[in-house]
Amino acid sequence: MLIAIVLILLVIGSVIFHFVSPWWFTPIASNWGSIDTTINITFWVTGTVFILVNLFLALCIIRFRYSKDRRADYNPENKKLELWLTLITAAGVAALLAPGLIVWADFVEVPEDSANFEVVGSQWQWRFRFPGEDGILGLTDAKYISIDNPFGMHGDDPNGQDDILIRNNTVHLPIGEPVNALLRSTDVLHNFAVPQFRAKMDIVPGLVSYMWFEPTRKGTFEILCEELCGVAHYSMRGKVTIEERSDFDAWLASQPTYADTLTMPAGDVATGLNQYAACAACHGTNGEGNQQLNAPKLAGMETWYLTQQLNHYKAGIRGTHEDDILGQQMRPLAMTLFDDASVANVVAYIQTLPDNPAPTTIQGDIRRGAQIYTTCASCHGKNGQGIWSINAPRQAGMSDWYLANQLRNFKSRIRGGHPDDGFGWQMSLMADILNNDKAINDVVAYINTL
Repeated sequence: MLIAIVLILLVIGSVIFHFVSPWWFTPIASNWGSIDTTINITFWVTGTVFILVNLFLALCIIRFRYSKDRRADYNPENKKLELWLTLITAAGVAALLAPGLIVWADFVEVPEDSANFEVVGSQWQWRFRFPGEDGILGLTDAKYISIDNPFGMHGDDPNGQDDILIRNNTVHLPIGEPVNALLRSTDVLHNFAVPQFRAKMDIVPGLVSYMWFEPTRKGTFEILCEELCGVAHYSMRGKVTIEERSDFDAWLASQPTYADTLTMPAGDVATGLNQYAACAACHGTNGEGNQQLNAPKLAGMETWYLTQQLNHYKAGIRGTHEDDILGQQMRPLAMTLFDDASVANVVAYIQTLPDNPAPTTIQGDIRRGAQIYTTCASCHGKNGQGIWSINAPRQAGMSDWYLANQLRNFKSRIRGGHPDDGFGWQMSLMADILNNDKAINDVVAYINTL
């Protein structure tokens, strides 16, 4: 009898929880309301079966409970019961499958007026590509991927010269217009999903999959990878901003084309020497850094990372948080590099400076730090050498006090909190594994041994 009561209470509790639960769908922001309808039908069918089966089980326990004066009736054949069970089961299965098949037929049929754009998934980041004025995406191939060509663009394809390349985790789309996302992976299996759009699709290495949707609500929504793609899978996130066509056009026009990336000026070392004079006042004549002036070592830092961070300071992505006092000091200096050529010049000169290991200032439990660093190594490399394709800079031999400060900044969202700092936002999520200052010191102390 107790078991029967528990089953009845389980049913009642489940029904109550369903209606009072705080966990409901996010407000939909695309045309795929039919997917919500399909899911609701599934809940009603499976919920009804759950209630009936458990109540029937409780009834059987009560009605046919043990009695020493009664014997079980062996009745293996009951055609009437089997017929009813078959019909009810068939109806339930049809109710589950039919709506999904109808929606799937719409999901795979892309409207002719849909605009194509490409989503590129990589461990652990998103990149995006739009066709240029010719409306045709250029050819790509994994064998062409390099630090200067992360999309793997085919340099001889004229259709790709005007392709617009988005090299960060944020993409913009116009409201009220159907778009077809062409999905490509450069490494492992990923899945492109935006919960508010209800649509998602696997990204399989070696082929191009697709999904289409029509944004119906303005706003910024989170992009998730919903396929386990490695240790940093949970932090593989991006953002999609839905806006009016005029705002979208202005944003798209501000992004570089593939041809633009090919014509970016190479840095001039001689000119960079003169421009570095202002930097040397804090960072040292040889880029060795100066802890007293809160200036980290620059010598040995990668070209792509120095360029990215200087541009972030210039754009206000870094150095604008109210608690980032040191970043606020750095930003006006970065603004003196008034164009891309100036940035390229000073970075080119920094690459000529002697790369001597920075002095060790952080002490900690190296053994524990090694355990923590196994997660960091997935991006920054086993030897802390940095991996450009994952947007992870070098750590070994750099200023340890600066590494510790930046880890604290990421944890407190002083850094990585700007809406346009997609990779900083990702790093903030990763820094959360460091529970306290001791953990930070331990992992930095281990990095000092690399």
